Amino acid sequence: MLAAEIATILLLVLLNGFLAMSELAVVSSRRSRLQMMASAGRRGAAHALELNRDPGRFLSTVQVGITLVGIVAGAVSGAALGARAAAVLRDFGIGAAAADAAGYVAVIATIAFLSVVAGELVPKQLALRNAEAIACLVAPTMRALSRLASPFVVLLSRTSQALLRLFGARAPAETTVTEDEIRALIAEAESAGVVEPQERRMIAGVMRLGDRPVRAVMTPRMDIDWIDAAAGHEAIRRQIRASGHARLAVCDGTPEKLVGVVHAKDMLDALIDGRPFDLAALLHQPPVMPDTLATLDALERLRATPLGLAAVHDEYGHFEGIVTAMDILAAIAGDFAAPGDQGPVAAAATRRDDGSWLLDGAMDVVEASEMLPLALPAERQYHTLAGLVLFGLKRVPATGDHVEIDGWRFEVVDMDGRRIDKILAQRIPLHRRGTG
Repeated sequence: MLAAEIATILLLVLLNGFLAMSELAVVSSRRSRLQMMASAGRRGAAHALELNRDPGRFLSTVQVGITLVGIVAGAVSGAALGARAAAVLRDFGIGAAAADAAGYVAVIATIAFLSVVAGELVPKQLALRNAEAIACLVAPTMRALSRLASPFVVLLSRTSQALLRLFGARAPAETTVTEDEIRALIAEAESAGVVEPQERRMIAGVMRLGDRPVRAVMTPRMDIDWIDAAAGHEAIRRQIRASGHARLAVCDGTPEKLVGVVHAKDMLDALIDGRPFDLAALLHQPPVMPDTLATLDALERLRATPLGLAAVHDEYGHFEGIVTAMDILAAIAGDFAAPGDQGPVAAAATRRDDGSWLLDGAMDVVEASEMLPLALPAERQYHTLAGLVLFGLKRVPATGDHVEIDGWRFEVVDMDGRRIDKILAQRIPLHRRGTG
């Protein structure tokens, strides 16, 4: 009899552990992962996905099972094992009242310990370590139990819903995966060695594309290599040779007046064939994109143009710059060396020995905010770090000007004409913040 009673208790503890493990595995499983496993034909994945999508009935079944297990375990331990333990203590000369109390306490403490360790902690740890696989394993059994316990489940569900309505609780909104959760998952994968640091940076660059207009990734007109349409043939040849680019913008005296785009190869072909040099005949008209167009939409349009680039104009029709597929790739993977560059590309951010950062003014402000870190307003008109500094200063700066933003001191250390070239970012000590 004693062996049967102990076996019953152990069986109840294991059953409690199975229910607890099933509950946590199904609830914590990633729905996307379950969908992939179901598509691959993994046994039990379809049932696990069904339980994950509508966990109400499943959780009620688990709660009913755990409650019944607790009641039965308490009854068995109190009525049977408690009395046996009290009898053993009385054999050692302990008084009847004290032996009865000590026997019940010893049995209840032992079963509580087993229930916590073997019935809760260990099963839940197993569920967290491999949630999807365990969910697929237990889902068919839990689905069958849900059907068997459906009368109790319906009663519990309707009662709980009535109480929730009584307290004014609304139905939970559909859960969605946020960008912050994706970034946290990628950071965790990087720390675990699953994702390489370079891969994480590129994934972050891809995620930023959806929120960036084409203006943020284009090459501004003051940085493009261009040919003056009014220049002589020899001057144009020197400009082409000095540039090294395969495509060049042709402007009318100033980069603000774009005339078209010419392929250097077309001019080389004309020279080889001995044809007269006619720049106007070699011009191509690039498609025009508004500077507010989303970068991903710009990429789709670039796929459709044989020229491989587009002119970017503002709302007033002014030419602002040129965007190419290479510009978008650079926004994802970082800058590449341009033709004619000497040595490697200078880093957009350099960490100095004192903990400060030397930053390129053209650095994407979202990338800078993730690196420093720095809080940015959801609605903003600037896209670069230089734009952030200009927004803070409210004027065109001079070398040495600085502004304090969100606990950081940004100092302009180099100007290229009126353009901010280099910025020094230093963390402001807590005791100095807000003191002006």
